[in-house]
Order: sequence, then structure tokens, then C-alpha cells
Amino acid sequence: MNKENEENESSNNIKIFGQILPSLPVLMIKYGGLFLRIKSDATKAGKIFQKELIKNGINETTANNLTSMYLEASNIANYFKLFRNI
Repeated sequence: MNKENEENESSNNIKIFGQILPSLPVLMIKYGGLFLRIKSDATKAGKIFQKELIKNGINETTANNLTSMYLEASNIANYFKLFRNI
């Protein structure tokens, strides 16, 4: 009985993959563009953030560290790691 369930699950996974495969290029373009736009906007905002920190009296090393933490949220690799863990 357990082996039958595994075979059915494997068959269902293959069917789902077969249904998703044709739409994959469109999804890659659509969401890839979105991730690149997020990264670009975050980079611009990070530069402004760093300038404002330095302007308001925070030393450059601390400003660099805070900016790198700020930009870590826009790292695309983090999103892929998140989806792998689900």
C-alpha cells in the first residue's frame, strides 16, 4: 500500500511539472524582471541611505555595515533559499 502511494505521488509530481513547464519561460521573464527591478531600486535607496547616515553623523564604517544589512533584503539568492525551505 505504501509503495502504491509513493508511485501515485511520483506520478502526480510529474503531471504537475508537465503542466508548469510550458509556462516557465514566461514566469522566469516576468519574475526575473521584477527581482532585478527590486534590486536596482534597493541599490539606489541604499546609496541614499548611506549618504544620509554619514550626513547625520554616523561614521563611515558603521554606515557601510548598516547599508549592507539594508541591501541584504534585496538579495535574490535569499528569496530562492526561502522557497527551498518551504
